[in-house]
Amino acid sequence: MTKSVPQPTELTVHRGSRVLEIAFDDGARYRIPFELMRVYSPSAEVRGHGPGQEVLQTGKRDVLVDALEPVGNYAVQPSFSDGHDSGIYTWEYLYFLGQERERLWQEYLERLQLAGVERDAPMQGAVGGGSACSNHPGGHHAH
Repeated sequence: MTKSVPQPTELTVHRGSRVLEIAFDDGARYRIPFELMRVYSPSAEVRGHGPGQEVLQTGKRDVLVDALEPVGNYAVQPSFSDGHDSGIYTWEYLYFLGQERERLWQEYLERLQLAGVERDAPMQGAVGGGSACSNHPGGHHAH
């Protein structure tokens, strides 16, 4: 028997505190900071096209979720205030972000440290004309 993915029973965007509050039918309730959602966006723009291709996101502390569009019955697609809107967040992925929030946050801070960049540094434009792959349809949304 396959383990069914917990379904959200409640989804609240708290712009003031910059968190997405999500309750699941298994009783779990998470508050996921917009910044965490943004730096761990499942989009090709952030993840790249394979291991080691991830683009380290910076300067996202004040990012807001301007809109949350449903994608079928399985995901939402947030539009962030910095213009990023190509990430499809499945219920499973949001559950993972909520559950692993502390570990993922630590990992993010470590990656910043390794790269020698500040959390609030403005994003550096990619070499060679920016993110050419942000507009192609589909993308690789592997989990």
